[in-house]
Amino acid sequence: KLFQNYPNPFNPNTIISYQLPNSGNVEVNIFNINGQLVRKLYSGFQTPGNHQVVWNGNNGDMKKVASGLYIYQVKFEDKFFAKKMILIK
Repeated sequence: KLFQNYPNPFNPNTIISYQLPNSGNVEVNIFNINGQLVRKLYSGFQTPGNHQVVWNGNNGDMKKVASGLYIYQVKFEDKFFAKKMILIK
């Protein structure tokens, strides 16, 4: 289960929360509105339960991204879950 990020809109940080029904490999990614990967926040094995990652509005090169609409996506067991969020500067 993927929850809405908090706060939303956000500046400078937001928390992305999700719940896993069992153990498995997880990826958490941020995409821009054009579908381009902005940053990979997490990739690895996690146990069942609630998990959180924090995004600070930086891209993969650790540079601040522009204000706008972004998509966060959690991949788990070949399933994709995504929601929208807004960065305001």
